[in-house]
Amino acid sequence: MERPTRPRVKICCINSVEEAWMAIGYGASAVGLVSDMPSGPGVISEDLIVTISCAVPPGVSTFLLTSKRDSESIINQQKRTKVNTIQICDRFEGDYRTLREALPGISLVQVIHVTGEESIQEAQTVAPSVDALLLDSGNPLLSVKELGGTGRIHDWQISRKIRELVDVPVFLAGGLNPDNVKEAITQVGPFAVDVCSGVRTNGILDRAKLSRFFS
Repeated sequence: MERPTRPRVKICCINSVEEAWMAIGYGASAVGLVSDMPSGPGVISEDLIVTISCAVPPGVSTFLLTSKRDSESIINQQKRTKVNTIQICDRFEGDYRTLREALPGISLVQVIHVTGEESIQEAQTVAPSVDALLLDSGNPLLSVKELGGTGRIHDWQISRKIRELVDVPVFLAGGLNPDNVKEAITQVGPFAVDVCSGVRTNGILDRAKLSRFFS
């Protein structure tokens, strides 16, 4: 996958139409809408996800972050929320082909939680079945699963190896902020970067941090 000269930016944990438009105004090409999760920030109701996704202009991706693991539940959730991209945050137990047949035109993004070298093989196995991978710093094996929003960085050298080995775009998430995003881009070379808490103050999207992050 050829590296872009400037990575795209996804702003996650959007909780209102106003936040979505603020993120887009600073240059976001995608917004993340978090549905029910076992832990982590940014969860909003499906009704609010519908409201935000319908207010986002054409050309901006609306990512539904889902913790669901089976095909039927994910299909039904997309139809309720009307997003154009599904971000599967846990290890998927269904069939990607079933999702594609039921959701034509909807992009599929699988999260790989980079916990060690074993994540490289996981990424290579999944990549041919999805439109993109998103590398994050959670741990789905804990008793209370961490599926994102940890505020932690992971081993960027592993992320770089994954980016070099797969043929789909790679989103880099996990602990990014205005102070480290340049180094993350230099080390990993992702197609896009993904940030939540790194551009917020007391949970509120911060214009100054957004400006610094994009610049």
